[in-house]
Amino acid sequence: MVNIGDKAPEILGVNENGQEIKTSDYKGRKIALYFYPKDNTPGCTAQACSLRDGYSDLRKAGYEVIGVSIDSVASHNKFKTKYELPFTLIADTDKALVEKFGVWGEKKMYGKTYMGTYRTTFIINEDGIIEKIISPKEVKTKEHSDQILNLQ
Repeated sequence: MVNIGDKAPEILGVNENGQEIKTSDYKGRKIALYFYPKDNTPGCTAQACSLRDGYSDLRKAGYEVIGVSIDSVASHNKFKTKYELPFTLIADTDKALVEKFGVWGEKKMYGKTYMGTYRTTFIINEDGIIEKIISPKEVKTKEHSDQILNLQ
């Protein structure tokens, strides 16, 4: 599990194009690394579309946006295309990144218990250090872009 002040892992995973993504690829820029449960679900779609709609402002503020879920590369490609998402999506199919960041665990919905991803955003500074964590209870899916921009 990572905490504020920790160095972010160098290797983040493989994106929707099969390319390995590293934190050093973004040296000198902030990263909004957001973990979400599943492509094409209502909350995850609202969050992705908020980040898409605010992408230009996030970039102007020095951010790169990277989404992470345990969905496959093929699922990410469909999700990106359907909603015209301009940012990278990491396919963490082996759950290595969700476990490393401590966002994989037991969840409950409709009286059922299951394992899943906790919707969490990590703000990584220009030097690769985790500067802020937006916890599952704090994430506002429909206003997530503004939420990141107003972190100061």
